[in-house]
Amino acid sequence: MAAVLLALVCGTARAENTYPLNNDPQVREAFQHFYNLDYDGAMQRFQAVQREHPQDPMASGYVLMDTIFRELYRQDLLDTTYYAHEHFLSSGHKSDISEATRKQIDQLTDNAIAQADVRIKANGQDKDAYFARGYVRGMHAAWMTLADHSFTGAARQGLAARNDSEQVLKLDPNYADAKMAVGIQQFAVASLPRFVRMLVGIAGIGGNKEGGLKLLREAAANGTATKVESQTALSLFLRHDQRYSEAYAVAQGLAKQYPHDFLFRLEEANLMKDSGHGPEAINIYKAVLADAAKPGYFIDPRLQLAYFGLGETQRGQNDVLGAAESYLKASQQPNCSDWMRKRAQLNAGMMLDKLHRRDEAVKQYQLAAAAGGDQTQADAARKLIKSPYTGT
Repeated sequence: MAAVLLALVCGTARAENTYPLNNDPQVREAFQHFYNLDYDGAMQRFQAVQREHPQDPMASGYVLMDTIFRELYRQDLLDTTYYAHEHFLSSGHKSDISEATRKQIDQLTDNAIAQADVRIKANGQDKDAYFARGYVRGMHAAWMTLADHSFTGAARQGLAARNDSEQVLKLDPNYADAKMAVGIQQFAVASLPRFVRMLVGIAGIGGNKEGGLKLLREAAANGTATKVESQTALSLFLRHDQRYSEAYAVAQGLAKQYPHDFLFRLEEANLMKDSGHGPEAINIYKAVLADAAKPGYFIDPRLQLAYFGLGETQRGQNDVLGAAESYLKASQQPNCSDWMRKRAQLNAGMMLDKLHRRDEAVKQYQLAAAAGGDQTQADAARKLIKSPYTGT
């Protein structure tokens, strides 16, 4: 479910095998802005589409998608390193999201589902209405997972998205966009222990990793609204199973297609890091940071993500001084979320301890343990205030 994170794009497909609005030139233009992480520019265009199609659930879905991803990006929650391993499920991280934003996302979701329901009630064979409802449900499932770790609600919403998409494929087996939600669910369910499936209320639901990957490849190759999203999910799942060369090939393709998308470029470095190619990863992180220094190359780059990843890689290469400097730079970025800032401060303190710069290390631990805001690093920081870090 966490993989329903990173993207949607308009590609090429037969018009009758995708939601008709996906082929609208204004929608295509909006997605191009979206994939340069120009969320505001995309929103202006998606809202214009919504004004022209006020009762269309897909038009509402576009606005929902942009609203969700813009907020997740602002929260530093679109770096897939966080989701490649299960530890994020129990991290205790709480996002600093305003009540107004939460209410807006819930209202957009409810409105879009209601619009699709009207069409389905009028015509139970309306494949586009089923797709739009599944699309919106899947988006909301991702939001609940990533923003709030609301796993039970997200699992049920994700299952509902899968059911809608399976209905689409019954009506039209060539509707490639619908294969994404089914593929994600099949892989995700197959990856969960049985007791976890029972805990989140989806016991008895089938899953198949290779079947899920096959569906994602088909959606990536032939989809329209879910083309890039399927590629990002495919890359994440392959990474999860340590199939790094396959994952890197997918990520590299996205970065080449969208060189001004900060996240796609960052993902190349992340995969190199995870696959154990530290020096190559360091070179890519530094290339991303160099491009970020060019005026207008990226829109609102979250440099803390690149500096943190660089610090992790330098740490793995036993470049303790370099890692300390990178973690400190991550913590100093003006648009850094409190959660990411405190993670960087804690790790900077560890590296400073390794360099025997104890006073500086304690200062970073104190910042990471400060009251207010995110508290997921506080306990570890307090322990290190008392006893210096001696690990790796």
